[in-house]
Amino acid sequence: MAGTFSFDAPDRWNAFLHRQETVGYGDGALGGLPVAVKDNISTAGLPTTCGSRILEGYVPPYDAHVVTLLKAAGAAIVGKTNMDEFGMGTTTENSAYGPTTNPADPGRVPGGSSGGSAAAVAGGLVPAALGSDTGGSIRCPAAFCGIVGLKPTYGRVSRYGLIAYSNSLEQIGPLAATVSDVSRLMAVIAGYDARDSTSADRPYAHTPSAEIRGTRIGVPAEFFGEGVDEAVGERVRDALAVLEHLGAEIVPCTMPSMAFALAAYYVTCTSEASSNLARFDGVRYGPAVDTKKQWHAAFRELRGDRFGNEVQRRIMLGTFALSAGYYGKYYAKAQVARKAVRDDFARLLRDVDVIAGPTMPTTAWRLGEKSDPLSMYLSDILTVPANLAGVPAISVPCGTVNGLPAGLQIIGRHFEDERVVDVGFAYEQEVRR
Repeated sequence: MAGTFSFDAPDRWNAFLHRQETVGYGDGALGGLPVAVKDNISTAGLPTTCGSRILEGYVPPYDAHVVTLLKAAGAAIVGKTNMDEFGMGTTTENSAYGPTTNPADPGRVPGGSSGGSAAAVAGGLVPAALGSDTGGSIRCPAAFCGIVGLKPTYGRVSRYGLIAYSNSLEQIGPLAATVSDVSRLMAVIAGYDARDSTSADRPYAHTPSAEIRGTRIGVPAEFFGEGVDEAVGERVRDALAVLEHLGAEIVPCTMPSMAFALAAYYVTCTSEASSNLARFDGVRYGPAVDTKKQWHAAFRELRGDRFGNEVQRRIMLGTFALSAGYYGKYYAKAQVARKAVRDDFARLLRDVDVIAGPTMPTTAWRLGEKSDPLSMYLSDILTVPANLAGVPAISVPCGTVNGLPAGLQIIGRHFEDERVVDVGFAYEQEVRR
């Protein structure tokens, strides 16, 4: 029955940027369920800043398609969650409004860029949240915070109303404490939307099943290669043994394209960022520019002042990669590498039903521990391939290392989100007995 929800729980992790202390909800599949929404997803009447000062005070006049669907299903949209500025980061330390901390250990990062959404769920503030995943931004914080996060197949959830950072890679998806709750949210937000030209007419109506007997699970050797913490790898191997015990078949395999997936990802996403963020000029979006300087000088001054360091770094990298004389050397080669990743997934998934390995190579590190951008980028090595290929992937908690959560990642074929959900659900049900 429709009603009003009061939301005044203390936020000790800086998970929220904007909150509604009193919010109405309706009837439906999510009737009365409080849901938090990442701050790069448009919400009518609620500020949407992308964690950036350049959009400070911006209140969209419309809802993103997924928000419209949540409201129609009766959910209470309780607020907007913190994030790395424009989704650029692996820690949620790059927000203009301060970092979010990890409920599992407040001295550590929650992962990024959907760290606010993950912390809100892991801290018990809300049972479910929406994030967006460009190179692992749902799965990484899910793994670091010990919850479940699903990156759907590209196109299965409309991106209408998602403020674009790298539109060929990013995808809205659900985070929750359990696979069942993630599946429940997915059933509401998936489906065709004519306003998104990449939207697919593939609705999701699925009840998770723990019956995975006969499922073939490919395990690429590269997922346990250089840089992967030995203890994290051990937790994931333990999880694979549980799946084998349930009747799945473990199939060792290799994925050679992993060697250049990370480079292909960063050239692609920075190139798209340099184009997508060009519109933030103080005229069309964000605070007005109070200056008598010529337009190009005012444009440079505003963006230099209001974009954070990581955003400026990626815009410059992308502009360089697309510039005359370098396009063929960087961007064109990145697209060749991206196709190789897609081909590798297609080859492997002809022989196996899903691919599995660690979500992140390590557990959550301490706030401020990684100040070198390159070392931060390297931590995305296990998550970016799924975005380059557009395939679905889920992260499920699979134990702890020194008290910190580790994640099991399961990747499937295009539009077989249901299968990755089932494998995650089977594991979750078995270890909770």
